[in-house]
Amino acid sequence: MTLYAALIYSADVDWSEPQYGEEMAEYNAFGTAAAAVIRGGQALYPTSTATTVHVTGGKGGEVVTTDGPYAETKEVFNGFYLLECADLDEAVATAAKIPAAWTGGAVEIRPVMIFG
Repeated sequence: MTLYAALIYSADVDWSEPQYGEEMAEYNAFGTAAAAVIRGGQALYPTSTATTVHVTGGKGGEVVTTDGPYAETKEVFNGFYLLECADLDEAVATAAKIPAAWTGGAVEIRPVMIFG
């Protein structure tokens, strides 16, 4: 079995707000239906809460922070699931059931490297 990260990209919203309750119910239903392969995951707060960190001059250099995400885009990285699937086909089939895949966003699948 391979571990896959399912990276969720969708509108930049605060999922804790009541107006997203219906869509959150869809995510909860997905979580229940895919519980056999889900190994972890979380939603992220909106990009307005992000801080981007850069180090100038190489390792040990000056730490510079900026408010906001690394990239300004219409769709943002909003959360992720860790899926343990037999192969990429199973991971894709599972990711297709994540609400962002069919509500105007996208889900990126990447195999996870396991070290040591």
